[in-house]
Amino acid sequence: MTKAKTLLSAARLRTLPLSISGIIVGTAIASSEGKFNIYILIFALITTVGLQVLSNFANDYGDGVKGTDNLERVGPMRAIQSGVISDKEMLKAIIVTTILTLIAAVLLIYISFGKDNILYSLFFFFLGIAAVIAAIKYTVGKSAYGYNGLGDVFVFIFFGLVSVIGTYFLYSKEFNIEILLPAITVGLLSVGVLNLNNMRDVNSDKKSNKNTLVVKIGIVKAKRYHISILITAMVSTVLYALLNYQSPLNFLFLISYIPIILHIKRVIHNNNSSELDPELKKLALSSFLFALLFLLSYNNFS
Repeated sequence: MTKAKTLLSAARLRTLPLSISGIIVGTAIASSEGKFNIYILIFALITTVGLQVLSNFANDYGDGVKGTDNLERVGPMRAIQSGVISDKEMLKAIIVTTILTLIAAVLLIYISFGKDNILYSLFFFFLGIAAVIAAIKYTVGKSAYGYNGLGDVFVFIFFGLVSVIGTYFLYSKEFNIEILLPAITVGLLSVGVLNLNNMRDVNSDKKSNKNTLVVKIGIVKAKRYHISILITAMVSTVLYALLNYQSPLNFLFLISYIPIILHIKRVIHNNNSSELDPELKKLALSSFLFALLFLLSYNNFS
């Protein structure tokens, strides 16, 4: 495989639908209030995709140089692990992706706030910096939080709360506490994907001293945790729909709960964590389906 194809593989394009789910949900709420702006949507998507690719590159780099990616790891081979891309080449890719992502973020902030709302602009700029740092520090460095069981917290904050509430604010310049409910849904579904990944890799992570939450609490408790966060995720948006009910269409997103419930059933009956790999794609796509159906549930573009 060529370096270009290996780097593209390291970008892990299959993770992108999940990463933009929060943008879609935040946009759905804003559009239902007549506050949609196509340029905000475009640059929010570009920025989010940039952050996700950055996170994937940094994950490949961090796990690669630490030796976490080895022959015992389940799942597709990583770029540095394969030897096609060196750690220095991956570091350059991380730097370039960081620069491009920050440029997109600055343009997004300017489109949303212009020259008049300097405080909002500064807040979102530093929020963008924080997101970049969080994307890199998941596995990179001695204090990588992904190696200390804190990955779930950061995923919930940035993929859920920041993504949904931040997107809505970029459109509306307002905060509505009820938006916390769908933000919780997106955040917990994203945490579910991470937890599933960590359950799959529990044996290799344990040997590599990558102390994920699953390694810390064990696979039995990790399954209970997994089920509880997915159930909480589903209930949260049902509450939002009840509080903002206008028509039966508002509950269209419930269709996406069918594959999530089936996923929960498969996890309950799983006896071999290494066989959970196919469930990653299913849960990620189910989360993306939720975002799309939520958008249709509240579609009022103007």
